[in-house]
Amino acid sequence: MINNPEIRAYNVMIRAYGCLEGGDDTYYFKALMLYKQMLNNDIAPNSLTFPFLLKGCNRWQCGGATTGQVIHGQVLKFGFLNDVFVGNSLISLFMNFGLLSNARKLFDEMFVRDIVSWNTMVVGYLRNGEVDMALNLFRKMSRRNIITWNSIITGLVQAGHAKESLELFHEMQFLSGDDVVKPDKITIASVLSACSQLGSIDHGRWVHAYLRKNNIECDVVIGTALVNMYGKCGNVLQAFEIFNDMPEKDASAWTAMISVFALHGLGKKAFDCFLEMERAGVKPNHVTFVGLLSACSHSGLVEQGRWCFDVMKNHYMIEPQIYHYACMVDILSRARLFDESMNLIRSMPMKPDVYVWGALLGGCQMHGNIELGEKVACHLIDLEPHNHAFYMNLCDIYAKAGKFDAAKRIRNLLKERGIETKVPGCSMIEINGVVQEFSVGGSSERPMKELVSVLDRLSNEMKI
Repeated sequence: MINNPEIRAYNVMIRAYGCLEGGDDTYYFKALMLYKQMLNNDIAPNSLTFPFLLKGCNRWQCGGATTGQVIHGQVLKFGFLNDVFVGNSLISLFMNFGLLSNARKLFDEMFVRDIVSWNTMVVGYLRNGEVDMALNLFRKMSRRNIITWNSIITGLVQAGHAKESLELFHEMQFLSGDDVVKPDKITIASVLSACSQLGSIDHGRWVHAYLRKNNIECDVVIGTALVNMYGKCGNVLQAFEIFNDMPEKDASAWTAMISVFALHGLGKKAFDCFLEMERAGVKPNHVTFVGLLSACSHSGLVEQGRWCFDVMKNHYMIEPQIYHYACMVDILSRARLFDESMNLIRSMPMKPDVYVWGALLGGCQMHGNIELGEKVACHLIDLEPHNHAFYMNLCDIYAKAGKFDAAKRIRNLLKERGIETKVPGCSMIEINGVVQEFSVGGSSERPMKELVSVLDRLSNEMKI
């Protein structure tokens, strides 16, 4: 017990309480009480006090945003807004709670900004789904470090902008002078993920070669990314070779290999891999079982699917999530086991979503179960009345059953509701390492002319 604690002692305790992980917000309340006690004792905070308070505030989901704004007021009152460390902590808090305008206003008003300020803004925009704003800010940066590049490349991949992330990676390669930044493991893993999304195996092979050339250690993260990339680009053998060569394999690595086998309909190999995983003493997680159940679905392995679902719940004590139920419904409905599918849906502890009902509808459509398919499709239309896919599924069920008047009625309903049924088709092809994208109704005239020219030449070759 310190009789007359100074500011340093208060800062140490506030930091300790702010950083402690707990099941509730008790520790952070203690930090706030200490701050209040400090003010009551006429001890003014310094530049270290507020970052500690704000760090704890970031983890307080219920009242963190409001409390953070109050602390912002205290920062203004005591004149620490020009402290870059305090400013960065406030920006991080505002971004964490989605207060983008607050963060940008503070950022614009900061007299002193360092690279952490810029990086925090870029990462915050990306995490809040504002990709364009993140890119605009990124382009304005006069100096970028590896954190900046990793943030923007990874953020673009996670937002589904894989092509743009690859373009930025190549831009990173051509930096010169003081701007040179060397890619690290995080960069490589993100770029490999982008290659996986695009199916760009040439880019993926180039990155793999880059790893060897620059002696970047192929640890479990990079190894797993390579397995994913080769598997999703269609080269299962290469994925398996890399997997076997990995000196250490965690649950993510095993899951990646199982998922690759599942993707290519190799259900038996997926289960062999799972059994080997168990023998290696690696505990599977909920994603592992998604891969296994997908393998069962793609390979028609009903009994194995039931076994997998049971083992997940009763042996590994993993509570099935909604996506596990969707996989299981898909397995059962594909095997015409509609009663069992419905019983499983009724037993779900959560409300079934469109993916669960959609899996059942797919089975009904496949096997011509008109009565159940009609009920499921109508329920899905009620859930998502502007999703054209459910209307078209119902039309297909009616058409296969010869109920053309009913199918016509659904098409008329689509027109009455003004729902667009034609989604532009899009194809991508990789030529000499460059991913070319073609879409129906594309606005670019030159690529379309080139495509027509190629098709004409192919047609002439076939005639010869």
